[in-house]
Amino acid sequence: MKIDLFVVRHKEPGTPAFIRKYSDASIINAGDGLHAHPTQAILDAFTMYENFNSFKGLKVSIIGDFYHSRVVRSNIKLLNMLGADVAICSPTTLSPREIRTLPIKYTHDLKEAIKDADVVMGLRMQLERQSQGLFPSLKEYNKYFGIKEDMFETLANKDAILMHPGPINRGVELSGDIADKPYSKILDQVQNGVITRIALIKHLLGGDSL
Repeated sequence: MKIDLFVVRHKEPGTPAFIRKYSDASIINAGDGLHAHPTQAILDAFTMYENFNSFKGLKVSIIGDFYHSRVVRSNIKLLNMLGADVAICSPTTLSPREIRTLPIKYTHDLKEAIKDADVVMGLRMQLERQSQGLFPSLKEYNKYFGIKEDMFETLANKDAILMHPGPINRGVELSGDIADKPYSKILDQVQNGVITRIALIKHLLGGDSL
């Protein structure tokens, strides 16, 4: 069919690499299983750059379900490349050993994770994948790992921003109206997801940059 570009989203990890064996076309990984989600990491990094203009020494804390998250794996890889300091926080049962061996700071204390952070990012609790009983209840998760307004405003840096790849489970990973606060950049992430993906497609197809 003389395809120039594949945009691949698939439940099986490694699907983009599999396609690469049989095609010389460009391939964008739009999420493969629990493995990676590179375009989400790109839009997240772009959102951070809009607010801080640099990644060197930027303190980014990511909080949530790492066991099922392809977003966190791609974010850790890209943010480390760019020079940010990454910390992650989750219940032990939702934080696989492979994640904790990466060049990051790991804690299961939410206050420690948020303290002095420039960026606090919550991850969606993927309820459709929670069939193994890895945490007692959503209420308990929110109690110990839900990002709350008073904690964010007291412990994070003065100009800190709140991020979330969406969709949000209000009252689970984010408490109260924190997603609607001025420091919340969640809607900016959505908008930036459009423009960064347009730029990536144009780049891969040989077009002019935006």
